[in-house]
Amino acid sequence: MPLTAEELEQNFADIAPPLTPDAALVESSKCLFCYDAPCTIACPTHIDVPAFIKKIMTGNLTGSARVILDANPMGHSCARACPVEVMCEGACVLNDRDEEPIKIALLQRYSTDHVLTHDLTLFTPGAATGRKVAIIGAGPAGLSCAQDLRRWGHAVTMFESHPSPGGLNTYAIAEYKMRPPTALAEARKILELGVELHTNVTIGVDIPFSDLERDFDAIFVGVGVGATRGLGIPGEDLAGVQDALSFIEHLKTHEYADTEVGNDVIVVGAGNTAIDAATQAKRLGAERVTIVYRRGEDEMPAYPYEYELAKRDGCEFRFFTVPKRVLGEGVVAGLECVRAELGAPDARGRRSPVEIAGSEHVIRCDMLLKATGQLPRDEFARDAGLTIAGSKMVSSKPNVFVGGDVASGGAEIVNAAADGKAAAARIHVLLSGPVS
Repeated sequence: MPLTAEELEQNFADIAPPLTPDAALVESSKCLFCYDAPCTIACPTHIDVPAFIKKIMTGNLTGSARVILDANPMGHSCARACPVEVMCEGACVLNDRDEEPIKIALLQRYSTDHVLTHDLTLFTPGAATGRKVAIIGAGPAGLSCAQDLRRWGHAVTMFESHPSPGGLNTYAIAEYKMRPPTALAEARKILELGVELHTNVTIGVDIPFSDLERDFDAIFVGVGVGATRGLGIPGEDLAGVQDALSFIEHLKTHEYADTEVGNDVIVVGAGNTAIDAATQAKRLGAERVTIVYRRGEDEMPAYPYEYELAKRDGCEFRFFTVPKRVLGEGVVAGLECVRAELGAPDARGRRSPVEIAGSEHVIRCDMLLKATGQLPRDEFARDAGLTIAGSKMVSSKPNVFVGGDVASGGAEIVNAAADGKAAAARIHVLLSGPVS
């Protein structure tokens, strides 16, 4: 039976509700304000955590938010979706005392929500320099780059292939962590610095990359990773088989009830995207969700807390299970698999799965989601005269800079923000020289 609108809303309620003012005051008072601040060191954007927490204690929420957003323009989204357990909160010295770490993410959200709630302006554009920068991709890396460039006075024009800015923050973060309105509000605060945004524009299709090289002094490429990798097995073109990111994007851009979900769902892969797809399928009303992974529990890329969340939501895990064929007549009906075990280490010390003869079996399903990682953007790189090294895009052009997931192969929001800020600093140095 389909879930009611009320049940769906409850299932997708905020997984980490915001702190009340009293709770924020109590939590901030627990901070030891360490001189060496391992929490700050652990953050890729090096937010001065003790400083912003101290300002919460003194009631200066605007000043607290300014500390956060100066270091990390994606502070709103990172407060909701950053893996703080392995970053700032994981580095908190209270862990060494067998105490709970400071709830840094919730305190960060408390401060940054203050900015959005009151529509505050924390930063202003610098005096115009007459230099122009094109940013391809209005995701976390591109937006972070844009904020700093505008504060230095450079003109910024962004090109985004989606209808709205925000990148994965808008289209791919699990709905119970962050909803699109927050991602769009975060982007809007940066665009209000005077950033020109063109949406529904794909560079290399609608506009040649060479046009940007002709018209702009510098270019930042923050287009994110490419299409989801195929399974490379028969039957994956059957109806009911789709990639996990498309499934999540549809969920985040439509009413919950408008996103179709199977009764028996299989998710292939065990990274964080796989967990997001699996838990959201379950919360949409799937009776059974099975995550299939060719390696073991210890090798799964997903963070431990994501794994625990999926188990709490009732998702099943089939480790050491290798997909061989998607079954069905026109529409998916099952996934034929074989069991596996890890073989001897290769030259890099990585052990690959070895299939076990005679272990073939079928897992029934009426929906299959692929969460097997993304392909590098080979075609974009070729058209732009850039290079793909492994799965990462690099630039040897002095005025073309690359950052975010397209440069890392896929990381966290905070890593993309750090990339965008670092690129902005390099671009500023370049553009601060004499005008040719």
